[in-house]
Amino acid sequence: MNIYKPETIKTWLQHLDIEKLNPMQEALLAAVAEHPEVVLLSNTGSGKTLAFLLSILRDIDPEQKETQSLVIVPSRELALQIDSVFRKMGTGLKLTTCYGGHKREIEEMNLIEAPALIIGTAGRLSDHIRRKNIKTESIRFLVMDEFDKLMELGFEEEMAFIVRSLPALQYKLLTSATTPESYPDFVKLQSPVVVNFRVDGDEASNAALEIMCLQSDEKDKIETLFSLLCYADNKPCIVFCNHRESVERVSKWLREKGLRTAFYHGGMEQRERESEMCMFRNGTSTILVTTDLASRGLDIPGIRYIVHYHLPMDESVFTHRNGRTARMHDFGTAVLLLGPDEVAPAFIQEEMKAMAVPENLPVPPRTQWTTLHFSLGKKEKVNKIDIVGFLSQRAGLKKDDIGMIEVKDHYSFAAVRRNRASDTLRLVKDDKLKNKKVKIGIATMMTDSLP
Repeated sequence: MNIYKPETIKTWLQHLDIEKLNPMQEALLAAVAEHPEVVLLSNTGSGKTLAFLLSILRDIDPEQKETQSLVIVPSRELALQIDSVFRKMGTGLKLTTCYGGHKREIEEMNLIEAPALIIGTAGRLSDHIRRKNIKTESIRFLVMDEFDKLMELGFEEEMAFIVRSLPALQYKLLTSATTPESYPDFVKLQSPVVVNFRVDGDEASNAALEIMCLQSDEKDKIETLFSLLCYADNKPCIVFCNHRESVERVSKWLREKGLRTAFYHGGMEQRERESEMCMFRNGTSTILVTTDLASRGLDIPGIRYIVHYHLPMDESVFTHRNGRTARMHDFGTAVLLLGPDEVAPAFIQEEMKAMAVPENLPVPPRTQWTTLHFSLGKKEKVNKIDIVGFLSQRAGLKKDDIGMIEVKDHYSFAAVRRNRASDTLRLVKDDKLKNKKVKIGIATMMTDSLP
């Protein structure tokens, strides 16, 4: 039995609010249908996640109650992004996502009944395979997403072990947003077909992405950053720093100046990361200050500005940072902040326009959204529809009063109109959700707890 039919594909795309596949996606599907080894080179934001998920679905037999496909990713953020896309498609197939920072015991329980597809980071996947939590005998399809980053981060040993553990492997698909110098030896590619939709230089920086430079008179550049964010006037911005300490210092300084920012880096607990990212996605904050951890796997529509507060270390970093905006032909601007002694890196070939930002602009008002935290999640059988119904029936909120809802394993987040938040908390106090006691409160940002 095969679920990969025109009518089901159309339904999956409708669930993602996509009318039709783009040329890259169609080219990849055609290549995978004809060749067992495929390398996809495609710029960030081009839709490669959907492309390789559809390639996997072509091969999956829903009647086979064993794991058939495996996707290896370089970060938990990318794993969660792919997980989100797959679940929105509504295929009815079981998926398990495995990554560090997530309780291994939960993953072990989810793996008892073998999922059709497993997504995970290299370290966590190899750990599960060694513990025999993942049965590898029936896995036919392997995807190494952003394999260039996997190699760069030093996961070669774990990936080699995973590949050696797949005796039934028939299809290998490697993806990258940058052109590799070579392919990993342990993958044992014989004659891969390269589907190359990657474009460089002026061709890549089309009308959808504008690259500008903003000169700062001060070495610290933070006053200039503040002026730029005031100029952005609540349009979604991601500010990239090169170090965790800088992320927190910049976030604290901006908070003290009246800007409400979310921040995100690898030293945070997973729950903290999810909370901060949720409040950025749902519009509680329109500014995210982050390290390059967020330069891959982050798919948030409508990002207007990418700000290179610290200059990118190399061309790959520059490419992936900028890939968070101008996605799928949206318009976006990448801004390099240059201090008195700084010049744009030589690898930036694109023409850059000088940007001028007025000083002493007013601080933008707080956004119309705030985020509620619920103490129940997926493991308590709570879903988005349950939360919408609860807020509508118990708090009297209308559809327009409720924004984005995200349900995690043991807790959930819901954006509500800021002017309705206090009344909502009062009306639902000591109430139950699906006959379970639930604690509901305002989710706080990490910047509020910085010393």
